[in-house]
Amino acid sequence: MRIEVENIKCGGCAGSIRKGLMGLDGVDAVDVDIEGGVVQVQADDGLRPEIAQKLAAMGYPETGTVRGLKSAGARAKSFVSCAVGRMDKE
Repeated sequence: MRIEVENIKCGGCAGSIRKGLMGLDGVDAVDVDIEGGVVQVQADDGLRPEIAQKLAAMGYPETGTVRGLKSAGARAKSFVSCAVGRMDKE
């Protein structure tokens, strides 16, 4: 399944997304297109709501689903996720 998300900035973000989603039961593979803001997930389509919720909780909400203050909060979470992803690489 293809999910377009906001706030993907770098390889650290992509790593955090992969790690977070691979921790969900039923997710077989995750591919992140940083420039396109797209997360491709190999999983049963019935898991889409759970996957989208996990992405939003990590600071990567589905494009067009967050407005105003919620959007600012999501961006802040993505910066933290980005930093954690970078630290995991080191």
